[in-house]
Amino acid sequence: MRFLADVGVSRRTVAALRELGHDASHLLEDGLERLTDAAILTKAAEERRIVLTFDLDFGDLLAAGQQSLPSVITFRLHNQTPAAVTPRLLTVLSTCSRELLDGAVVIVEDAEFRVRRLPIRKAER
Repeated sequence: MRFLADVGVSRRTVAALRELGHDASHLLEDGLERLTDAAILTKAAEERRIVLTFDLDFGDLLAAGQQSLPSVITFRLHNQTPAAVTPRLLTVLSTCSRELLDGAVVIVEDAEFRVRRLPIRKAER
């Protein structure tokens, strides 16, 4: 799978994805830390990458634009260190990779995660 990590996501999480054979990119590594959320979504869609973020705005932007891609994984964890984020991410990937490839927003919380397929319809909001 292909990923684009937002600035708040640790480079160690990106490195863990790479070790598992994924194509993972980080905005900081590419000197793109000042991109707007909308530009990040455009870049991810063009490159067929899944956005990794702590920012809830991405789901709102996808819903407003009725977009089907890119997929976004949003972490809402109390512990935002790589030691907590990376295992939760790997659980999500093992459980809903098909949904992520087809277009989804996944909200990852401490005890569970929720999957919303894209595009998000007004009735779903």
